[in-house]
Parts: sequence; C-alpha cells; structure tokens
Amino acid sequence: MRDPNDTRDIGPRIGSPLWNYFTAVTVAGLGAFLVAVYGLAGPGISGLLKQPLLWVIAALALLGELKRIVTPGKSGPDAGAVSVTFCFAALLYWGFPVAAVLRAITTLVVALSARRAPFRALFNVAQLTLSLAAAAAVLAVAHVHPAPARPWVPAGSQLGAVGLAAAAYFACNFVLVGVAVALHARTPLLATLRRALPYQAFVTLALLSAAPLVVVAMNRSVLLLLLFLLPLSAIYANAAMSLNREYQALHDQLTGLPNRTLLARRTADALTQAGRTGAKCGFLLLDLDRFKEVNDTLGHPLGDGLLQVIAYRLARSVRPGDMVARLGGDEFAVLLPSVRTITVAAEVAARLRAALAEPVRLEGMSFEIEASVGIALYPDDGATVEVLLQRADVAMYLAKERRTGVETYVARADRYSPARLSLLGDLRRGIDRGEFELHYQPKVFLATGQAAGMEALLRWRHPDRGLLGPAEFIPLAEQSYLMRELTAHVVQLALRQASAWRRSGLVVQLSVNVSRRDLLDAGLAATIERELAGHGLPPGVLLLEISERALNREAADIAGGLNALRTLGIELSVDDFMTGYCSVGRLKEMSIGEVKIDPSFVAAVASSPDTELIVRSAVHLLRGLGIRSVAEGVESPQVAASLQAMGCDVAQGWQFSRPLNAAAAAAWLARRPPAPVAVPGEPGPAPVHEDDCLDAAARP
Repeated sequence: MRDPNDTRDIGPRIGSPLWNYFTAVTVAGLGAFLVAVYGLAGPGISGLLKQPLLWVIAALALLGELKRIVTPGKSGPDAGAVSVTFCFAALLYWGFPVAAVLRAITTLVVALSARRAPFRALFNVAQLTLSLAAAAAVLAVAHVHPAPARPWVPAGSQLGAVGLAAAAYFACNFVLVGVAVALHARTPLLATLRRALPYQAFVTLALLSAAPLVVVAMNRSVLLLLLFLLPLSAIYANAAMSLNREYQALHDQLTGLPNRTLLARRTADALTQAGRTGAKCGFLLLDLDRFKEVNDTLGHPLGDGLLQVIAYRLARSVRPGDMVARLGGDEFAVLLPSVRTITVAAEVAARLRAALAEPVRLEGMSFEIEASVGIALYPDDGATVEVLLQRADVAMYLAKERRTGVETYVARADRYSPARLSLLGDLRRGIDRGEFELHYQPKVFLATGQAAGMEALLRWRHPDRGLLGPAEFIPLAEQSYLMRELTAHVVQLALRQASAWRRSGLVVQLSVNVSRRDLLDAGLAATIERELAGHGLPPGVLLLEISERALNREAADIAGGLNALRTLGIELSVDDFMTGYCSVGRLKEMSIGEVKIDPSFVAAVASSPDTELIVRSAVHLLRGLGIRSVAEGVESPQVAASLQAMGCDVAQGWQFSRPLNAAAAAAWLARRPPAPVAVPGEPGPAPVHEDDCLDAAARP
C-alpha cells in the first residue's frame, strides 16, 4: 500500500474529501503528539537524555527510516522500514511520550532531506503518532505503564499483551493510510485494503515482533544493540540480491532498458489505471530500418554498440513517466501511460525518430539511423497488452510499406483482425462459389461519340453483406495469397463477357485493372494467354491498367511482368496520371498505349484556368508521343466540351453513363456502336484498371 509520506505531487484541493481527511487525521495526531510532549515533563526524562542508549536507538531508528528494506516489486513507501522495530521497542521500554517524539523526529528528518510535500509529512507523523497511541492504550489496559524512570521489559507471560499492542499499532496504521490511498486514487476502500493487506501485515508484524528482543538487549547493554546490525545487514544484502535478480529478469542486458516482461506488467498496470479514470494509453512499436545490414556487414559487436546509443537516445527523448523497452533485436517499444489524443502520441513518435536521425559515430564511422513507428491507443485500438502490441505491430509494418516513418493503427489495414480474417475466408469461398460479377462503365471517343471500350468494375455479391465494391475487399486481397486468384478470376469473367458480346456482334475492348502484386507475378501473362486462346479472342480485346505510382516507384520490379504482357500483344494503360510524377519519357520507353488523366484534374478543367492549361499541355504532349489520352470523371457537358476542344481522345464518367450490369451494358453498346478494336500501337479503344474500379466503386 502506498504511504502518503512518499508522494511528491501537489496537495489535495481544499474542501475535497481527501483534504478533509488529511486535516482531520493531522489535527487528531497533533493532539496525541501534544499529549506525548506533555508526558515528557515527567521524572526521569533529563536522565534519559544523558544515556547513550537513547541516542543509539534514535540513530538506529533514523538509519532504518532512511534505508528501507526494498524487495522485488516493493519500493519507496511500500518498502519495509526497520525504524518501526526500534520505535516500537522505545514504546515498550520507555512509554508513549518518548516513542512518539522519537518517531516524529526521524520521520520529519527523512521527509525534509527527501524534500517531500510538507502536508504529507505532517499527515504521516500524525498517523504514526496515533498508531503508537493505539498500541499504548492496549498496554495500559493490560496494566503496563512504561516510563523513562521505570523502563519495562516484557516477561514471557506478557508477550500476549505485546502481541495485542503490535496488532493495534498495525491496524491503526493500516486503516489510516488505506483510507488516504483510496481517497487519493478514487478506488473502493475495501478493495484497496484487501489488496494491500497480505504484504503489509506480513512485513509490519514481522518488524514489530523483533521489538521485544531489542528491549531485552536494551535492558542488558547498549553494546548488545550493535549485534542487531549483523542480521539487519544480512536482510539488506538478501533484499539487494533479490532486487538484482529481479532487475536482470526484467531488463535487457545489453541496453539496460526494460524488457518485454516488464513492459507487459507496466502496460497492464497503465491499462487498469486508465480504465478506472477513463484516460487513454499510447503504445508505440519502433523498428530500425535496414539494421540487419549493419550486423551482417560490420559485425555484431559494432551493432551492439549502435543499439546502446539508440537505447540511450530513445530513453532521453520520451516524456517523464513514459517507458522505453527493448523487445529484442532492433525492435523497441514505448509505453505512454497517459495521452489525451492520437496527436500527442504521434508527436512523441516524431520526436523519437528525430533523435535517431542524428548521425552516430562509432569506431571512426558515421551511421544514419532511420526507424518505422507504429502507434496503437487504449481503448480505441485494443483493451489488452497483447492486442495493443499486435496492432502497433500492424501499424509499424504499414509505416515500413508506405515509407512514411509513422503510422497509426487502422482496422482496415490489419490483415490479422478477426473481421478481416473472416472476410478473407469469405473471399476464398466467394471465388469458388462464383459470387463475383463485373459491371461495366463505357468509355467514349469525344470526337465521334462512338464507344471506345468498357471498363470492367468488380463487384462482390456477398451472401450476408450484400453488394460490395472493390474498396472493401481489394486491399485485403492484395495483402494475401488470393490476389493472384482474384485477378485470374476477373480476367476469366471479362473475357467470357467479351466473347459473348462478340458472338452477338458487339466487338468492344475491355479494360481490367491489375495491381503491383499482379505484375510481380510472372504467371499473369500465361493466365491471360490461356484464357484468350480458350475463348478464341485476339490480344487487342483486353487492355490492362496499372497505376502511375506503381509504374514510377517500382518500374524495375515489374519490368519483367510488363515485358511478358507486351510480348503477348496486350496493350497497357497508365491510370491516375499526373498524381505519381511519372516522366513522360518513361511512358514512351515502356510502350504505354493509353494514359488516363486523374479525375481530380478533369473535374477542375472548366472552372480553373490553371488546371485547364495543365491538362491541355498533358493532352498535347501525349498526342505528340502517339499515346491515347483518356479523361476520367467527366460529369458535365461543360467539362466534356472543354476536353474535346483541347483534343482529348476519350472520356469516361457519368456524363456518358454510370457503371452498368452486363445486360444494360449490351443495350448501351447496341445504341452506340463501338469503334473497331485497336491493335497495340494504334489509337482506338480504351482499357480497364483496378484502381479505376476503386474510384468507380466510391461513386453511387
């Protein structure tokens, strides 16, 4: 149980229940202390002050108060104070006045040296004085009245009275402190007392039980008291060894930081406290980027030295009360016991990354350290230590993938959440059961009004959740092994529909979007070749779209997949153009046949002269390179007219048609005959893209 004597926070608010309680106990204790001072006026006190015995007892009591017996998990005010033994011995030998004054002086000296809050020091003196008074009252009932002039040494038959006096001292002290703790923490009194009783009863009563032995030694010789220093030293040494073992078990040997076990304990305590107060806790997981290269290249000793520097910087960069722990390898965690908002946690994460960004010089070499940080909050993202750790881990890997440095947990990005795992299982079954279908959005040549193609937009008719757009399942598929199967399934559906329309006289190019993960798969070209042959279709009937960001950032990784598709004769389209900073020269190098201008630019063509100039320049540049331009998101006649005037080839959007099911799309094509399907390298129809599916899915 925490003793208010050792807390250093500000005093309770005047008029609050805690303030009223402190005041009442302090006043009562002051009254008991005045009684003790008055009792010192009795006979024998002047002679007592001249006795070395009193000063030895006082020195031992002061030493016992200064150096408490610290055991694992119990420190500060929770630690046992040997001063209890010597002050209770003074009570038995000389009576209440001497014991009360001695206890008050030792408590105040230690409180002043530690700069503890005065109001708490006074409360502590008061409750200890009242506890000694309760013990003295029990002795008085047993007709025991020690005094400086008449010291009392208990006989064996009187140990019962001593035991009752010790029990009274403990009960009074335990209840007075327990009420203060409960009021301070705003916890139920009985629960507070019940939680602290076993340890406090064992320690306090054990210390009190040694007091009669001290009294016997006091009555014989002051030198005999010094013999107590040996067993006390053994107790302190044993406690120190226990603390050392606990430290080694709960701290990382290399960096000295708390380890995973201690982090879990402290986090559990913080969550319990936050649950009582309604506060939030932050949990940060930090992983060093490319640290393995240091160990592999320069050796583990240098890597260990680097980890020690990193641990030091992290520990100095957090707020007071926050805890940095090393989980193992190059992975660290930070517990924020109290955060008001996610912004505060993000600021701490940014400060940690900034501290690591300063170059580190070791053995004549300079190292620049970068880290990825994931953030999870209690109770928003999880209610247990394990869940918070797992979700901070998800956010950290998201930061690595996006190369943003810091990310907060987002449920939809968590491939391991129960809801997502359930949806992943449904996705597997949905492919097998044929629950996926394609809707089609026309693309129109602005100059002639003829159909330039159809973009295939994937939909999932989930048996329980209804019709789902791509935004609800494509990101999940991209993070799993199912993306390959889903793309193959979409290609099958699209080419099956193209074949059916061709048999009815509707020859149209279908666009299908593919992701970066698809292009990393060398089997995509083989799948398309097999499906084209199975339906007897030429390669020009299919157009594949890839986002500009993937083309720009990962061109080297996907080059093999793109080359295989071009060799097959499949035309390629770049989606979201002007958002990924892809050079026009790269478009030409990669034989891109079509570029789709992002809707954010298209929507502002008729209202913003600057945007109109940007789009016009892009259209003219693409035309000069022989690349077809497609404007996405055309939703008004004014925008369509502006695009046609500047020479844009193709447009797509609600101005021409919303996404249609297969039957409605066939009817639309029958009213507006498509232009002949283009072969690679010639202007003509337009393709389909998966990111476009996401954009279209977001629209009604």
